[in-house]
Amino acid sequence: MSRPEAPRFITIEGLDGSGGTTQLRMLHAAFLARGEACIVTREPSDGPVGKLIRAQLGAPPESAVRDGVLPYLFAADRRDHLDRVVLPALARGESVLSDRYALSSFAYQAEAHGLDRVMRLNQDFPAPHLTILLELDPAVCLTRILARGLPRDRFETLERLRTIQQGYEAAVRAVSGGAAPWNIVPIDASADVDTIHARVVEAVWPWRA
Repeated sequence: MSRPEAPRFITIEGLDGSGGTTQLRMLHAAFLARGEACIVTREPSDGPVGKLIRAQLGAPPESAVRDGVLPYLFAADRRDHLDRVVLPALARGESVLSDRYALSSFAYQAEAHGLDRVMRLNQDFPAPHLTILLELDPAVCLTRILARGLPRDRFETLERLRTIQQGYEAAVRAVSGGAAPWNIVPIDASADVDTIHARVVEAVWPWRA
């Protein structure tokens, strides 16, 4: 029999195409099946700054803001997201499942400003209780992205996916040290979706029967 759990802030991370959105949806269903209150959210958020970021990511290069501006926009969106969505939900006793959070900024935006500077922009934001990191080869991720048949954003090229993968590796090392290390569980995302989901569930409820 599972034990009751205090509300948690759980994030799913990984390269575009690694299956994070699918696994988030399946994890949400698992929470509901267990009778645990939770909400699903994402970054960039659905707030005003998040909407601006999403528009800029898909904008033509000649009119879009440069990569060097994005870390500041993401930090502003994250502050707004925490204040509007995440912290109120936790205060109500609801767990929060987020498709991306600060680890994405560390991985995706370190190329523009360096990891240390991006981490300083986010130093006042709380670490999640648990981060699931889906690990998948960038070439496989790109194949999945192309199969969607949708317009690609500036990060969805093989070269940039490889750079971001290296960014994740550096970011994980950075947040895993120190006095308050992040709780990060890496999961091989090359398996089928049900196998991956089972591993996610095991990470979220390691004491389950």
